[in-house]
Amino acid sequence: QVQLVESGGGLMQAGGSLRLSCATSGRTFSSYTMGWFRQAPGGKERKFVTAISWSGGSTYYADSVKGRFTISRDNAKNTVYLQMNSLKPEDTAVYYCAAKLHGTANNPGAYDYWGQGTQVTVSS
Repeated sequence: QVQLVESGGGLMQAGGSLRLSCATSGRTFSSYTMGWFRQAPGGKERKFVTAISWSGGSTYYADSVKGRFTISRDNAKNTVYLQMNSLKPEDTAVYYCAAKLHGTANNPGAYDYWGQGTQVTVSS
């Protein structure tokens, strides 16, 4: 069992930056691909934002965040980070951290464990 707890969300003006963290429990954190997804207000689906392989050697980004967001991980601290720069109002969403062993990085159905989410609100 893996437990994930997100933090770092909040209210930010457009153009600003936020750093989300996802702390995990369990000794097998380094085995998991970690991903971030978001669900916009009124949205029915959690959409892929970014993911990072177990070693940190491979990263994947949605086109909408490429060049603005950066995912990283610290396996010694069992934590994955999402640095969000140049925030836009359309980035407003609840951001979820997730972990998986197998499957495609951008497929939410492939993820085995999910956090409760943290709210990010970007004002114009």
